[in-house]
Amino acid sequence: MLVRGLLFLLALILLAATAEAGKNKKEKMKKDGSDCEDWRWGPCVPNSKDCGLGYREGTCKDESKKLKCKIPCNWKKKFGADCKYKFESWGGCSAQTGVKTRSGILKKALYNAQCEEIVYVTKPCSSKIKSKSKGQSSPPLS
Repeated sequence: MLVRGLLFLLALILLAATAEAGKNKKEKMKKDGSDCEDWRWGPCVPNSKDCGLGYREGTCKDESKKLKCKIPCNWKKKFGADCKYKFESWGGCSAQTGVKTRSGILKKALYNAQCEEIVYVTKPCSSKIKSKSKGQSSPPLS
């Protein structure tokens, strides 16, 4: 009976400690966070050159914050890193211009970025003719 009482007391102490730790964590988050709900975020600005690690600034009423962000170095810089598009397949090659085109429809605008609904991209046509012929394989060794 004594063991059962000690286990019960230990469980109560553990429960109280866990609840207190959770409460402190919530208070800390409120202290670091903000009650403001209407944040306006600027674009991701790389620390050097035009891609890589950087930061974005946000403002809400009289408050301002900086968040870490990253612009991939192979990103389509024309659209910005905060505009995500779903692209169609490449169209055929235009003999007149020597380029092929495809369009992308806006999938997601991060941090309330100002994004175009539809974008068009072009790239030069390949001068190489791709063939799907298979090379000859050597007979199996025995």
